[in-house]
Amino acid sequence: MSRTRTLFQKLWDAHRVAAVDDEHDLIYIDRQLLYEVTSPQAFESLRLAGRTVRRPDTALTTVDHNVPTRRRNQRLDDPLAQAQIDQMEINSREFGLRYFGLNDERQGIIHVIGPEQGMTLPGSSIVAGDSHTSTHGAFAALAFGIGTSEVEHVMATQCLAAKRMRTLQVDVQGRLPATSTAKDLILHIIARLGADGGRDCAIEFTGPVIRALSMEGRMTLCNMAIEAGARIGLVAVDDKTLDYVRGRPLAPKGAEWDKAERYWRTLLSDEGCHYDQHLLIDATQLAPTVTWGTSPDMAAAIDQFVPDPHTAATGKQADAQRALNYMDLQAGQPLVGIAIDRVFIGSCTNARIEDLRSAAAMIQGKRVASNVLQALVVPGSGLVRRQAEQEGLDKIFLNAGFEWREPGCSMCLGMNEDRLNPGERCASTSNRNFEGRQGALGRTHLMSPAMAAAAAIAGHLVDIRNWDAV
Repeated sequence: MSRTRTLFQKLWDAHRVAAVDDEHDLIYIDRQLLYEVTSPQAFESLRLAGRTVRRPDTALTTVDHNVPTRRRNQRLDDPLAQAQIDQMEINSREFGLRYFGLNDERQGIIHVIGPEQGMTLPGSSIVAGDSHTSTHGAFAALAFGIGTSEVEHVMATQCLAAKRMRTLQVDVQGRLPATSTAKDLILHIIARLGADGGRDCAIEFTGPVIRALSMEGRMTLCNMAIEAGARIGLVAVDDKTLDYVRGRPLAPKGAEWDKAERYWRTLLSDEGCHYDQHLLIDATQLAPTVTWGTSPDMAAAIDQFVPDPHTAATGKQADAQRALNYMDLQAGQPLVGIAIDRVFIGSCTNARIEDLRSAAAMIQGKRVASNVLQALVVPGSGLVRRQAEQEGLDKIFLNAGFEWREPGCSMCLGMNEDRLNPGERCASTSNRNFEGRQGALGRTHLMSPAMAAAAAIAGHLVDIRNWDAV
């Protein structure tokens, strides 16, 4: 007798090799993405054990976290960062892995170049030593982050023991306003769920708003699913999925494509299937959204006010007060008008071509405010950078006073030369606003590329619905 299954259950069942215990299964891994920070120890352990990579053709390696976004040909001042970059190339060559280094135009953020190259395919299982591997779930892929010891295990065996996850449906109804984006939507969802509302879950995003999003918008959603505590974010396959994947360098061709497409079109949840949790969102009135605190769930519509910590949920008041102290904000303060020092447009969340187009559209003919010390635009890959330059976006940014950089993780995290100084406040399109995330004692407000670009011009947070009045 047949049973209805969610998309997650279909993907899990397709990759399940055996049961490990009551909570864990051994699953087969189709793709592994590797970068310079979490892989060196795994490669060294393989050497010491005399092991090889079981399926080198299923791995893609690059450098992104530590890489400089300017002066690419100079040695880094940080010897550890430079050693990790150097070792990534050595490891990739020694073990016969596909590698995109600093001199390769295809180099970029691993979660940008995976889909870009067709390494990310619907129905595949994908792991990387990075929590934002959930990005690839936008293609109905079973994608999640793993630890360093697990990175080694997958390279050696192509399998992984993983805990079964619960399912959470986030059903987004209505129609997204023109001034709101996938970034605004996911910040709103995280604020609704809380930082642990999706703990140990696979979140599937469904509904007409999700179907209307581009693949790049869906990647933004799935990228930040983990900020609500989830392990995985998922969107079902549709024509947009297939149109994006078709013709990519590593995607199937000819008869293999036809066979794959027939399977991929089955990758959606069955009618009447059961989810363990359910959240309904009406996006019709969704406003541009920004964070005010030190966790992505500390977010509110831009026309709202910094909340009073005493109104936070039981057990959360102290966290809210600590966040306000760290961010140097006052309860009741309007979010509009908060002055900023720096702007960062980039990261695996928002550094694709649509993100750059959105930001550029806000600033044409304008100039960065005099109080803004720096405004960075960092494309997600060399190919994104080339396309943006072909469209003239780089000139729009440069003419407005932005810096146009080479691809990398950049100011998303304080692991490279692009970082905040203590006390500086940043309007950022990245995915985390934790204390010190962008630099020691730096303060981060998360928002969409359009909102960040507008903030750079105004010198403070603005409501882009009233942009003509600025």
